[in-house]
Amino acid sequence: MEYNNISSLDALDEALRNNRFSLVYFSHQQCNVCKVLKPKVHDLVINNYPKIALFYVDTVKHPEISGQFSVFAVPTILVFLEDKEYIRESRYMNLSNFSGRIGKLYKAYFE
Repeated sequence: MEYNNISSLDALDEALRNNRFSLVYFSHQQCNVCKVLKPKVHDLVINNYPKIALFYVDTVKHPEISGQFSVFAVPTILVFLEDKEYIRESRYMNLSNFSGRIGKLYKAYFE
């Protein structure tokens, strides 16, 4: 599964309503940290948490979405469960700690 590109606030709202567990990756093409982290997050989720839906928002092309979700730095990753934000990570993050946080939530929800 790849990231599903989101191009409007309505599309993201619908995606969050229609998916019980979602991860939204906010970034843009000029962000080098984003380019390195994005495939790592993808692989982490696909390999360990396959029931999480992946979404991508380009903050340059769609600043209204970023503003609505109070995303002011990239990369920012938001994790939603039942349309409610549970995890928010921005800029430089420890992928191992992030995985642990998702893992606890994932295990509690699916087991």
